[in-house]
Amino acid sequence: MKVVIAGSSGLVGSALIQTYSSSGYEVVGINRSVIDLLDLEATRTFLKKVKPNLIIDAAAKVGGIGVNNSSPVEFLSENMRIQSNLMQAAHEADVEKFIFLGSSCIYPRDCPQPIKEESLMSGPLETTNSAYAIAKIAGIELVNSYRKQYGAKWISLMPTNLYGPNDNFDLLTSHVLPALIRRFIEAVENGSAKVTLWGSGSPRREFLHVNDLAKAILKTSENYDSPMHLNIGTGSDLTIKELARKVAVAAGFTGEIEWDMSKPDGTPQKVLDVSKIKALGWEPTITLEDGIASTIAWYKEASQRGEVRK
Repeated sequence: MKVVIAGSSGLVGSALIQTYSSSGYEVVGINRSVIDLLDLEATRTFLKKVKPNLIIDAAAKVGGIGVNNSSPVEFLSENMRIQSNLMQAAHEADVEKFIFLGSSCIYPRDCPQPIKEESLMSGPLETTNSAYAIAKIAGIELVNSYRKQYGAKWISLMPTNLYGPNDNFDLLTSHVLPALIRRFIEAVENGSAKVTLWGSGSPRREFLHVNDLAKAILKTSENYDSPMHLNIGTGSDLTIKELARKVAVAAGFTGEIEWDMSKPDGTPQKVLDVSKIKALGWEPTITLEDGIASTIAWYKEASQRGEVRK
């Protein structure tokens, strides 16, 4: 079975390549150096030539709260074009299966916790990343439109906050966990006595190692066919302050942690109800402590080789 993984050089895509390759699939990874998914004609030509059985859409313009809030036009328009072009070209190439990857930010800012799949569009979105969220909501609807109109066996998966090897560690565009890892490692290296972090530290988040996500995607690609999107997460959360302390300890930082209350916090809490994906036989296996430690080890080794995105 031939699988095309879009966004193959990123955090999720690189984990998917390893997981599907080791499971016996013929894997074709694509990124911007191979094909520009903003170019519909080029995307059409590529997929008609490759003729995959499955496409996993892990390609997206992503970033943390700061860049999401400052660049909503790009986050909405580019993500809409990427997913629309890829789905249209996949349909024209008669691709049997398609997996669209979204994000837990699709859910309302203040919906009941843990968040069930049925909470989608039940209230207002968090304003700091609403443009990205709307693009991903549109992707879910487009998948279900292909299912409804053409009988496609396409599905949507909504992962929680992810981390692991090959993440983006750029302090201006990264998500919270890779940013914390870089900040504390550099503080140790520079002998800094204090690290200042965004917000109050009170929001609660859950974090899933990308290798656990890849196994969940493999499970659903083989066992799931429904218009209902699936949450993928751990089902447990912690405050950003608690997360920062875990990263600081793992990085060897013993100084002071200060919080910049002038910066936004985002959604107060976000933890997913993962009962549906667990009912398929999937469970996360990597603890947050082990995942942070292994990611820090990877970051240090990759930094020495000049292979870290920062």
